Amino acid sequence: MDRLEIKEAIVVEGRDDTAALRKVTDALIIETHGFGIKRETWELLEKAYREKGLIILTDPDFSGEEIRRRLTERFPESRHSYMPRAKALKNGDIGVENASPEDIAKVLAKVCTPSHETTYTKFTQRDMDEAGLAGGAESRGKRQQVGEILGIGYGNSGTFIKKLNSFGVTRREFDEAVRRAGRGGNKR
Repeated sequence: MDRLEIKEAIVVEGRDDTAALRKVTDALIIETHGFGIKRETWELLEKAYREKGLIILTDPDFSGEEIRRRLTERFPESRHSYMPRAKALKNGDIGVENASPEDIAKVLAKVCTPSHETTYTKFTQRDMDEAGLAGGAESRGKRQQVGEILGIGYGNSGTFIKKLNSFGVTRREFDEAVRRAGRGGNKR
């Protein structure tokens, strides 16, 4: 099965959903972690909504529909992907994470915008290492500061690279954010 290249960020409920989607796409995936969506997550959702668009893929149950409703109120132009209940059911548990990769790809392909190669910088692990954002004692804190400056939030090294590339951060923006974080400043 070919991996889907998707421009939008995909919103799911939790890490099991993310793991299932990772078998299908390298798109940016944002987890709500249920109803208690944190401020940082709302900010990341807002940025993704403005810059990339959102695809909402929640579980086909009451909780999933309530989360979808809350997200839709805030982000009305989001696209909606629906997993049929029968495809999301396994041993009495209902969730996107129970669907096969083929079924996940099928529902996403109906609503996504295929991404194409872009002209922005593709960041790699080497960029993280050279900027001091990975592999050092201070890397986590510096990555957090750079994420705040860029408005993409925190992530481990791999997730941070994905966010840099997904949001189309330029080399100049990255270098400036790293410089500011080195001074201890995080004002936008």
